[in-house]
Amino acid sequence: MTTREKVLQELTNNKNSSVSGQQIADACGVSRAAIWKAINSLRQEGWQISGTTNGGYILNENSDVFSKELFCEYLDSNYKDLTGGYGKVRIECFKEIDSTNTYAKRILTEDPSIKTAIIVSESQTAGRGRLGRTFYSPMNTGIYLTVIYSPEGGVSQPARLTASSAVAVCRAVKKIYGVECAIKWINDIFAHGKKVCGILTEGFTNFETGLIESAIIGIGINIKDNPDCFPDDVKKIAGGINSDDEKSVLEGSRCSLAAEVAAQVLQIMKEDVAKVMAEYKALSFLIGTELSVYPVAGGPDYYKAKAVDIDENAGLVVELADGTRKTLSSGEVTLKSSNF
Repeated sequence: MTTREKVLQELTNNKNSSVSGQQIADACGVSRAAIWKAINSLRQEGWQISGTTNGGYILNENSDVFSKELFCEYLDSNYKDLTGGYGKVRIECFKEIDSTNTYAKRILTEDPSIKTAIIVSESQTAGRGRLGRTFYSPMNTGIYLTVIYSPEGGVSQPARLTASSAVAVCRAVKKIYGVECAIKWINDIFAHGKKVCGILTEGFTNFETGLIESAIIGIGINIKDNPDCFPDDVKKIAGGINSDDEKSVLEGSRCSLAAEVAAQVLQIMKEDVAKVMAEYKALSFLIGTELSVYPVAGGPDYYKAKAVDIDENAGLVVELADGTRKTLSSGEVTLKSSNF
């Protein structure tokens, strides 16, 4: 661990409290001059560090700079039993990346033995949604992460993994921000009437066995409601968890939310499937609404139906005008914006 990382860790451990330069120097085993240099480096990165009259330093509670140190510190403090502690689960954090899902595929190709990994980035230059759609991922607006999950026996129900991950995101957002979210089948999460999160689950296949060995669960979350960052067609439906631009961010918001989401995803995979799917159904806002169903997602053909249920495999049950029912395992559904 570098001096800069050690200094940041000391400031984080004493957040909102003054800690003297000498105390930090003793803890890091370096000189006061080295501490001063590290403090200046952190300030240049955007960390809000105040100096006090007695020579101490305080890390401002509203500092919202993303760092691997804070991310891992949150995981170790809250989910060490789940992740095995810092260094046990592969964790990589980036300022910018092409796509966290694409990167996950690359590292699995290089090392198929990876069982669990978390990749987080502050922005993506080639973020992807379903059907090859672009997922806009601007800097300082949200968090973008991928969890690699490799269950024993491989992946058999990818839709259920996506649905479970959606529940995990809703739990994490409620815990960190106190905001209630709702789910639009199967992978979109809404708050304040707008989409704040999308999930893209992909598989990594062993070509010798034909088995889908790992799930690559990509999650993009908009924290700040900043419509200027999105194209016109996207800003109509995209919003942020924090819908009030003037509202101060919560302590460690991006780091704590990213870590909480990753941990909740790993945790929910260990839970009873029936209970998780019941929670998913309760969070869905489609039940009872009239939909336009596109059998081929992105295609021109559609029919009208009413959403009546979600089954144990995350299939959406719809009822047609003649009373017959269909269970959708793929495709896409839309509804009037007034129903969001």
